Amino acid sequence: MPLRGRVARRLLPTITATLAMVWAAVVHAQTFDHERTRISFEISTRWGERLLGTFPKHEGAIRTLEDGRQQVSMRLATADVMIEGHPRYTEFARGRHFFDAQRHPWVSFNSDPYDPALLRQGGKLSGRLHIHGITQDETFVVEPSTCARPAIDCELVAHGSVRREDYGMDNWKMAVRARVRLELRLRLQHIDGGS
Repeated sequence: MPLRGRVARRLLPTITATLAMVWAAVVHAQTFDHERTRISFEISTRWGERLLGTFPKHEGAIRTLEDGRQQVSMRLATADVMIEGHPRYTEFARGRHFFDAQRHPWVSFNSDPYDPALLRQGGKLSGRLHIHGITQDETFVVEPSTCARPAIDCELVAHGSVRREDYGMDNWKMAVRARVRLELRLRLQHIDGGS
């Protein structure tokens, strides 16, 4: 048997056991509804223009853990970022002085575990945001829900803001303000019997 095959056979039980441990804590997961979820951001120029950007390509899920808490994870494709009505700013946002899509194709967020009541009552959601190759702890605000099953029967809305400089995106200071506001309007794929 080739060396590569022998190594793979020895590692397979370890890899399988590791994956089993990771997923053992997840008892249920629901993925984002791509058609109805909208993830956007807003940047402001120094002369007062507000630019609305969107992440048309994204993926994510809300996972329910063994202890009943939940975690949300998502990632957003930077190469598909759009600045609505502004092709020039779209190229800027994808370029190396902003998201740098060629070297950093994804923005990602992984939340800390939280009580599911947070999605109904609203409150702070903390986790790790990864942009431009840099990971920082950030806190977002979840708005109180208007229905019993947030993200299924109605939108789950969350928002927050980050400083570009914290993620190494500090070019164009004379043209673009430091804060970038993020907004998530999330809908999940409905699975009968899911909570």
